[in-house]
Amino acid sequence: MADALPLVIAGAGIGGLTAALALSRAGRRTIVLEQADRLAEVGAGIQLSPNASRILDALDLGLALDRHAVTPDWLKVHSVRAGGEVLRMPLGRGIEQRYGAPYRVIHRADLLDALATAAQTDRNVEIRLGTRLRRAEAAPGRISIEARTPTGPATIEAAALIGADGVRSRVRTHVLGGPLARYSGRTAYRAVVPIGQIPAEHRRSTGLWMGPHGHLVHYPLHGGETFNLVAVIESDWEDDGWSVPATRREVLDAFASWPQAARDLLALPQDWTKWALCGVDPDFAWVGGHVAVLGDAAHAMLPFAAQGGAMAIEDAAVLAAHLADPAADIAMALAAYEAERKPRAKAVVELARTNGRIYHLPDALAFLRDAGMRIAGADRLAARQDWIWRWRPPAETLSKSGGAKSAGGLRRSG
Repeated sequence: MADALPLVIAGAGIGGLTAALALSRAGRRTIVLEQADRLAEVGAGIQLSPNASRILDALDLGLALDRHAVTPDWLKVHSVRAGGEVLRMPLGRGIEQRYGAPYRVIHRADLLDALATAAQTDRNVEIRLGTRLRRAEAAPGRISIEARTPTGPATIEAAALIGADGVRSRVRTHVLGGPLARYSGRTAYRAVVPIGQIPAEHRRSTGLWMGPHGHLVHYPLHGGETFNLVAVIESDWEDDGWSVPATRREVLDAFASWPQAARDLLALPQDWTKWALCGVDPDFAWVGGHVAVLGDAAHAMLPFAAQGGAMAIEDAAVLAAHLADPAADIAMALAAYEAERKPRAKAVVELARTNGRIYHLPDALAFLRDAGMRIAGADRLAARQDWIWRWRPPAETLSKSGGAKSAGGLRRSG
């Protein structure tokens, strides 16, 4: 496809760069437009369940990820009502044996660095920093894209425009006429601390604390050198902007009634970052002709299923599979991508909402939740993840190498 028009991807985040690499594997050239002057990922940790790890490993990123990732030994579930642990589920080697891919936790910046390094050495991928999409117009068999670059306006003729530009996607709202993101009524406080400050029983596990109107998630990062804390509370949003600094006192006041063991963890960071958790109703047209959206631009979800990043990675793999045929009709291929991905994404969005309701139950109902979890046990909890974690990318994503490999060789691993 060397002579074909490139595909333009708006956004050089996790979804956009995964799409560029997967499309390169399919033989497609891409130009990735990123409005920031440098590649950087906001936020802190991300959980990569086997469905996501499987794709990243197939793109030969496993070794780069494992230099920084941790594969936790356990998922430990705690209840504020019970004052302690109600269930633990084995992770680690058992998960890899069950699903054929690991469950990793990693800092978002480390994941983005692995993706960017691979993309920057791939001759099918061009990344343009400091470049902002302004508008896009359909033309016969192509799309004409106007962008603002560091040197002035530019026009790019492309086979398609893929919006991977996040929860506040310009492609979704300005090009496809899709919905705006909405505040969910939930706020997340995020912080990272040195692992040495953390009690030994938490250092090799992913932890979940469920409480009335809030919950806490924590896990190790940076190869076990740091520890990620995410505390979520139901609240109004009254700050300017969607991400602002927060103090330790603000966090401790928000979780004043929680058990001392949880509050001891929350007291460790001096400084926190406060995020408004927003979502996008996925029930709109993701595709219009030669334009499509993926990841948060299509289905930004609450982080209560730990699947936001994984769904973007899955989207990228399926998109590439539908565009792997050099003779494919672009509009039909994009429509097929939407038809395949939307039902699954909607189901995961709903799962995240349901999990949020379960995590935040008041004490009267939390007693029944805790008892039910104890009775069900770890095996049933693991089985509930099967429909998500057993998902595999289309065969084309794994086996088709296209016409040009990167300098790093993006060959099938394993």
